[in-house]
Amino acid sequence: MKKILFSLFIATAFVGCKNSEAEKSEVQEKESENVTATSESENEEWQSLFDGNGTEGWRMYNGEELSDTWIVEDGTLKSLGTGGDIGGDIVYGDEEFGEFELQLEWKIAEGGNSGIFYHVVEDEQYDAPYYTAPEYQIIDQEGFPQKLEPWQSIGADYGMYDPDYDGALKDVGEWNTSRIVFTNDKVTYWLNGKKTVEFDPWSEDWKKRKNEGKWSEFEDYGEAREGLIGLQDHGSYTWFRNIKIRRL
Repeated sequence: MKKILFSLFIATAFVGCKNSEAEKSEVQEKESENVTATSESENEEWQSLFDGNGTEGWRMYNGEELSDTWIVEDGTLKSLGTGGDIGGDIVYGDEEFGEFELQLEWKIAEGGNSGIFYHVVEDEQYDAPYYTAPEYQIIDQEGFPQKLEPWQSIGADYGMYDPDYDGALKDVGEWNTSRIVFTNDKVTYWLNGKKTVEFDPWSEDWKKRKNEGKWSEFEDYGEAREGLIGLQDHGSYTWFRNIKIRRL
């Protein structure tokens, strides 16, 4: 009798174990499906502005097409360093963005200077994107031939907010990842996973910095609530890739 009861116990435990494993497997499958669905949903939110294969949507600032001063090279969008304070900059002209998250990878030549613009407004009265558009500063922080002020440094909101790039700086020529998250309440800039800048757009502090600093004579600087995305050619080779954006 004891042997029979023991056998029944073993059989019941085995069936319970099998059921438990089946339930666990089913849960894991559902979790995997949810992760996949979430990933697909997130991917659908992102819009590629440059995938390494062509320059569709890109053109010169205040222009109708892209000049030969920007080329596609080995899957990157590359500036040839012919631009300066005025001229050479490009915009993604197909659509405007207001609140967004922008992410891209870049590298720059030794001594180079470049930037990422957003809320760019085009008009004949503006000679360059920076007349209206905030700029995420890209620069060879260690090798630039002139002394850099904090507001000119890598990861800065150029001319407005000084960056904290400590620990995020890579050697010139290496690939970096930059990210801009813009909402009407808060703006953050990121460099290689580190937050370099945070500020409240159009706040009293923002207005004070604008009116007392570099942009005091640029009445329309930073006032637009939406606009184009732009890239700067400030006289040096700069490579960009994996440029993507999503609306917030």
